[in-house]
Amino acid sequence: MEAVNAFNQELFSLMDSKPPISRAKMISITKSAIKAMKLYKHVVQIVEKFIKKCKPEYKVAGLYVVDSIVRQSRHQFGPDKDVFGPRFTKNITGTFENLCLCPIEDRSKIVRVLNLWQKNGVFKIEVIQPLLDMAAGSGSGAASITHTEEPGEL
Repeated sequence: MEAVNAFNQELFSLMDSKPPISRAKMISITKSAIKAMKLYKHVVQIVEKFIKKCKPEYKVAGLYVVDSIVRQSRHQFGPDKDVFGPRFTKNITGTFENLCLCPIEDRSKIVRVLNLWQKNGVFKIEVIQPLLDMAAGSGSGAASITHTEEPGEL
């Protein structure tokens, strides 16, 4: 449980500095998450809570933490033994609803991460597509932006 507490402190210390988050800080957060891997459910819950409770300007940093943890776990242990990806998938819709409360100018960063996940096969397309729709503004009641280039795409 000590590793989980260390991860929690590391993650919430993000709010001590202004975004963008440094590469060193992201590496540090990711390492502490991997150290707490045995209690991965707690780590995922902490990240989800961070994304839900943080100020809007830190939402994208929370997404970058998810991305970094999942990619590092897949890299280190292989896609079959990655425990973080499947666990983040469980509440991913709610997490992205909270992420979409970020400043409008940060939406493109969310879409970019989702496109990278799709390209690299981090999550299945069935998981990513509704999130892309939400990030583009078509699925979120919290912050609705209308884009006209999508209706005929599917």
